[in-house]
Amino acid sequence: MNIDRLVFAIAGIFILISVSLSQLHSVYWLGFTAFVGLNLLQASFTGFCPLAKILKAIGKPSGPAFK
Repeated sequence: MNIDRLVFAIAGIFILISVSLSQLHSVYWLGFTAFVGLNLLQASFTGFCPLAKILKAIGKPSGPAFK
């Protein structure tokens, strides 16, 4: 998998986990959902994604979005 697909997959997993935790544990987990969503939004405008930088540092191939 390239970085682009990994970013989307990991963000999706984080969102699903935090929504589940908000239903099972505390509504404050929705703050983490908002954080992930805002990070994806700013990455779409700026091209900077911290997770993409981490994945690139560990040697994952980059896709067309985060070169």
